[in-house]
Amino acid sequence: MPRRPLVLASTSPFRRELLGRLGLPFAIADPRADESPLPGEALEDTALRLSEAKARAVAPRFPEALIVGSDQIAILDGQAYGKPGTHDRAVRQLRAMRGRTVDFFTGLCLLDARNGKARVRGVPTRVTFRSLSDREIESYLIREQPYGCAGAARSEGLGIAIIARLESDDPNALIGLPLIALCDLLEEAGCPVLSEDRVPKAEDGPICGA
Repeated sequence: MPRRPLVLASTSPFRRELLGRLGLPFAIADPRADESPLPGEALEDTALRLSEAKARAVAPRFPEALIVGSDQIAILDGQAYGKPGTHDRAVRQLRAMRGRTVDFFTGLCLLDARNGKARVRGVPTRVTFRSLSDREIESYLIREQPYGCAGAARSEGLGIAIIARLESDDPNALIGLPLIALCDLLEEAGCPVLSEDRVPKAEDGPICGA
């Protein structure tokens, strides 16, 4: 069976850990894509577009690869909440979200760099936050420092303590990579995760059966 490289277009340690759960060898590439929204663009469309843009950004370096791109946005009252980046912005985000239900939308793309075909999915997650006090918000942020997570919600860590309820078809989506949808896309691309014909070996390097 011919082998194809599998590439994750992200330097996020959380997405790397999630993709690693599938047991497929893969390479990592920094997409360095412009993540600015377009004028008049719907927020969900921004996440979908950027997931594909990230994959396409690394395609010239991996012309034979299947490339995974992903992007996430938090939406409350029609306003986007991305990665806060700083402590003060994270405080403002969590104060706005406390006691509220926030829609997290994760865009996912699997790009076949060989033919340029992109398979794109969007996976929503509804997150209800606890009614946090200012002191609880400060304690969480100092201990977890989730400044690189949309909405400052790092659910795979201490962030689970600020969440009252999660509603999603894929619990991995909130962390940043919807694995259920990705398994579907890999199968559509001829790279089923549970293929009986593919037995990965360490010496094979970053490959994926196709």
